[in-house]
Amino acid sequence: MKVAVIGCTHAGTAAVKSIAAQHPEARITVYERNDNISFLSCGIALHVGGVVKDAGGLFYSNPEELAGLGAVTRMRHEVLAVDTNAKTLNVRNLVTGEEFTDSYDKLVVTTGSWPVIPKMEGIDLDNVQLCKNYAHAQEIIARAADAERITVIGAGYIGIELVEAFHELGKQVTLIDNMDRVMAKYLDRDLTDLAEQALKARGVQLALGRTVEGFRGSEGKVREVVTTDGTFEADMVVLCIGFRPGTDLLKGQVDMLPNGAIIVDDYMRTSNPDVLAAGDSCAVRYNPTGTAMYIPLATNAVRMGTLAGMNLVQPTVRYQGTQGTSAIRLFDWNIASTGMTEAAALAADLNVKTVTIHENNRPEFMPTYDDVMLKLVFEADGGRIVGAQVMSKADMTQAANTLSVCIQNRMTVQELGFVDFFFQPHYNKPWNVLNTAGLAAMEEMKKEQTAPEAAVQTKLAV
Repeated sequence: MKVAVIGCTHAGTAAVKSIAAQHPEARITVYERNDNISFLSCGIALHVGGVVKDAGGLFYSNPEELAGLGAVTRMRHEVLAVDTNAKTLNVRNLVTGEEFTDSYDKLVVTTGSWPVIPKMEGIDLDNVQLCKNYAHAQEIIARAADAERITVIGAGYIGIELVEAFHELGKQVTLIDNMDRVMAKYLDRDLTDLAEQALKARGVQLALGRTVEGFRGSEGKVREVVTTDGTFEADMVVLCIGFRPGTDLLKGQVDMLPNGAIIVDDYMRTSNPDVLAAGDSCAVRYNPTGTAMYIPLATNAVRMGTLAGMNLVQPTVRYQGTQGTSAIRLFDWNIASTGMTEAAALAADLNVKTVTIHENNRPEFMPTYDDVMLKLVFEADGGRIVGAQVMSKADMTQAANTLSVCIQNRMTVQELGFVDFFFQPHYNKPWNVLNTAGLAAMEEMKKEQTAPEAAVQTKLAV
């Protein structure tokens, strides 16, 4: 069996390892247009800020390891076209310029994503940087050395992490986003307000609720960022606007979402039975709503890549969907979320209620303890949990992983209130903070149920 894999970052690396383990007889050929594989782009900000000194540690595999598994890894080779009917690939060697055709029995598409690059004036000026791969990381570090004023465009996790890294390097940092608050995709306002306070307290200039219209420069280098509400001086700009799936090779050949994300079934199969796909090139099943969504995360990618290998020949292990669980450390805050925010749930026309609790992470008789803010989003009818967010100076981020399991298994707040968690004063209270949130949500539901009865009694009394 001849297997071709296009792209070798998170999903591709996982797929190759899985295919080699499950199908040792397979002849695997990997095509990767870069000169490296398996780069953890989520570590770029740590490298920029000097936390990770050696960028080599951000690679968790290499062509030699894959060769040891029997895979032929063709680095600096770009696939120019795919014909899924003929089962052929047209490939160019980016070093020699040679072009050739290869064939396959099974194709695994793990082409990933690429940063959104808006078409606007000045976008090609020097020092307007992307943030995605190893080369970008090295470029950002080199150019940041001589930059005093750095502007980051995009207040998602990547943008926020870069802002913190640049602040730690002593730079004057401006953060621009068209939303009116930071990390709006992951957190509701009651949590983002705290995050914004932390940024402002450290001198970060927040320019929110405005759209970038272009860049101005001199001597070929960027000097200003022009927005719908003001102009900001900058020696360097980093674009963190978002990502789009890199799926042009398969357009018109397999089913996709309108944004180009490949639609796969629970076994990573596309609408073509001999083409599987995984990672940032794909849509995922979003468990809170049960719909296909585009959620590019490394965690999704490695799971999907592994499953593509397991299900290469026949459906064997089913994908369980995702909650989009993620976390970030912002200065001394530990923040995590899973599932839907309240804003996202309401936008999706879900009838939800929320509770936000503040609870100390340990008993007050302990020498130290920290406040934990936990927000639970749940359906008003029945109490099914659809989302949660947690924020604390203590590391309580694992609570988001636990709640992710709850959402995946369609648990209710009633069940969460009485889940069996251990108690040990070094770590928590007799009522775990998750139990407490579940009980608070039950009380909130009770108010909703008793309100109509109280209204009827009042009417009768009158």
